[in-house]
Amino acid sequence: MYRISSFKRSAPQLTLGSIALAAVTLTCVYFQAHFAAAAFAYLLVVLLFSLMGSFIASSALCIVAIAALAYYFAPPAFSLRIDDPRDVPVVVAFLIVSVVGTYLIGKLRQEREAARVAAAKLQRSASDLEDREKRWRAIFEHNPAMYFMVDEAGIVLNVNTLGATQLGFACAELLGQSVLDVFLEEDRAFVRKCIQTCLEDVGQSRTWDVRKVRKDGSVLWVRENAKAMLWAGDRPVILMACEDITERKQTELALQRSEAHLAHAQELSHTGSFSWNASTGEAFWSKETFRIFKIDLQTTPAPQLVIERTHPDDRASVKEIIDEAMRDLRDFEHEYRLLLPDGSVKHIHAQARVTRTASGEIEFVGAATDITAARRAEQQLRRSEAYLAEAQHLTHTGSWSWDVHTRDFVYRSAEVDRLFGFNPQEPVSLETIRSRIHPEDLPGLQEVQRQAIDQEHERFEYDFRVILPDGGIRRIHSVAHVVVGSDGNVSELIGTHMDVTEQHAARERLENTLVALRESEQRFRDYAETASDWLWETGPDHRVTHLSEHTSAAGILATGLTGLLRWDIACDMEEEPEKWRQHRATLQAHLPFRDLIYRTVNRMGSPIYVRTSGKPFFDGNGNFLGYRGVSTDITATIRADQAEQELRKAQAELAHVTRVTTLGEMTTSIAHEITQPLAAILSNADACLGWMARDVPNLAAARSSVEWIIEDAIRASEVIRSIRALAKKGEIEMVPLDINQVVRDVSALVTRELVSHQVTLRSELASALPRVLGDRIQLQQVIINLVMNGIEAMDAVTDRPRELLIQSSTDDLGYVQLSVTDCGVGIAENDADRVLDPFFTTKSSGLGMGLSICRSIVEVHGGRISVVQKNGPGATFQFALPLHKEAIS
Repeated sequence: MYRISSFKRSAPQLTLGSIALAAVTLTCVYFQAHFAAAAFAYLLVVLLFSLMGSFIASSALCIVAIAALAYYFAPPAFSLRIDDPRDVPVVVAFLIVSVVGTYLIGKLRQEREAARVAAAKLQRSASDLEDREKRWRAIFEHNPAMYFMVDEAGIVLNVNTLGATQLGFACAELLGQSVLDVFLEEDRAFVRKCIQTCLEDVGQSRTWDVRKVRKDGSVLWVRENAKAMLWAGDRPVILMACEDITERKQTELALQRSEAHLAHAQELSHTGSFSWNASTGEAFWSKETFRIFKIDLQTTPAPQLVIERTHPDDRASVKEIIDEAMRDLRDFEHEYRLLLPDGSVKHIHAQARVTRTASGEIEFVGAATDITAARRAEQQLRRSEAYLAEAQHLTHTGSWSWDVHTRDFVYRSAEVDRLFGFNPQEPVSLETIRSRIHPEDLPGLQEVQRQAIDQEHERFEYDFRVILPDGGIRRIHSVAHVVVGSDGNVSELIGTHMDVTEQHAARERLENTLVALRESEQRFRDYAETASDWLWETGPDHRVTHLSEHTSAAGILATGLTGLLRWDIACDMEEEPEKWRQHRATLQAHLPFRDLIYRTVNRMGSPIYVRTSGKPFFDGNGNFLGYRGVSTDITATIRADQAEQELRKAQAELAHVTRVTTLGEMTTSIAHEITQPLAAILSNADACLGWMARDVPNLAAARSSVEWIIEDAIRASEVIRSIRALAKKGEIEMVPLDINQVVRDVSALVTRELVSHQVTLRSELASALPRVLGDRIQLQQVIINLVMNGIEAMDAVTDRPRELLIQSSTDDLGYVQLSVTDCGVGIAENDADRVLDPFFTTKSSGLGMGLSICRSIVEVHGGRISVVQKNGPGATFQFALPLHKEAIS
């Protein structure tokens, strides 16, 4: 068939080519063309007809052309022989060019035909591809899933309409953008890693769950199934199919959150849940149940584990309850103890309910609660109640609650009954209790109840007496406060009764002691005014450690003798060696000695004679600490100098005695200042007991009450310290002081005196005053003297308010100035210049030394004191002190 087809194609070419060659031959013959020109014409004909496609026909035409060329145009003419050698290359060239040309043209024709066939096939393939692309696009667009096609850099190459619509975008808005833009920022690194994993394993599918962000900012969860594949030009692309799993994920998250909340709730409440199938024996424990029983989470739960962990003393009862529940299929509830591997014990409260599963099987579902803390709290509460009862018994303080409506006790501690002389076990009526109250004090108690009902006060303090069966009197101090109900009316009165019989007796003893102290102070004042001796003290090595100021009266400088031995001070060692030998033997034996007389020299180098006596002193363990004694200058030649020094000593002693005397006069104030914090301590202690006595003790409130007790105790201690400092005779201690604080300290000490004399104290203290350098005790003495003088000056005032004004300020010279102003009888004009002199007084019983001592103290501090004339009744005393050097700088 192929040969027949080739012949059919060659015949027309050969026929037409032969005709064309004949025409060319006739033309060339007619025009007598040259051999080369004819060859060229024949070559064109052959090549032209070779375009028809048959190489055989073209070859035949080539042979015919060569024959015609040799026959008609190569000499000799009309012969096939070629004699001219120059024509042979032309013939050869004609043959080669025609054959090669024919071949090339034929080859070109074949390729053109193949190209035509290929183009036809390509056209058909393109049509098929377009049809398939339309079908794929229809599937891509209408598939109920989001599809993204991205390149290896994550750039979106294609996205279906559903995918863009679900994200709130148009397809054009996503094309060419990074696919990471539709993911949450914190998830982008994860998505980038997933894309990289797909690219590393082309053709392998990968699935992951991730969050995408819509255009409006809302978030949806998707499950992405992605695969990398090679696209045109072997370029990798990733096709991502996304399923919206938002509702499923939200359900899962809600379930996880619910499980987490349940786990946290169980952990916080120390309650674990459990279940077990009565038919199959399968059991479930929550994580908290495993924790309570301290069993590894990998262990398979079973009722036997509960029995193994149960305390041996409770094991039989627990096993019996479990067996009965499984046999009778009924609910159960019980408490038992666990004995854990570390030896610790837990208290467990367990309860379970019988339920039926969906398959109809019986199942126990319940909870086990760790109630160890509650049991320990109960034990601690019982212990605290016992401690509270014991504390009330030891402190003789009872607590009570009074119902104002029923007018009877709601609660009464055992100690209250003991305070009234009743046996705590015997029933006691209200009338019986009232019969024990002193008849003179009963109306006062009833008045307190009335005031409480009328809400006149929120807090009450009152004292009354109890008559005991044996006739004895017990003094009770009661502190109470009202409790207001929801209706705004007082419902209860809660308080404490405290036995203050001993305190009352102690107060009387204190008053008697203070009276005796004043008498003793007066005797000491008399001794001090007439004494001419000085005191000394030595250490265990017999070196002088202290000498009283009386040494200066003898012309001896105390600071120069400190640290010396007595025999180093004396000048008669060589003259009387036996005396000193015996004296030293006495000292070594730690024996007392009297009237040792020796000669020494005064600071002027003049000889003086001293008589001294001493006594050893020891600590609490009997260890020798040194000697204390007294020395007297018995040299008549320095009597004048001694008298001058003794006067200075007498002033100091008198100042001390004045302070002590003033304290004696302020006994009531002192007692009041001490009683206030003590009463506060009792009240706070009662409050603490109340907080502790609750069903659930309020430890925070109790702690606050204890802290207030400590603060009041410190305040009482500070009052006592101030009083002791005023009463103590010591060296002057010059320190930087805030004069306003000194005034406040004095105000606290004279409060009761002000109240008893019906005097109002008003203070106008300048703020931020600079400090002064002074002795706190001596300056307190000055202010107390001025205040007490002002109080006494207003005793006779009845026609106007008794007011005392204390003011602090700075004067024109920069001194700190303090003034005390009263509205009393005032000072006569002719007495104003003498009122500060020693022994001058306008009082019938006064010594005239108080203001003189104040002037001495102020002048020692480098200040000045004066009387200021004022308009109107009364007098003003003021003193000014220089600033401390640090305040000046």
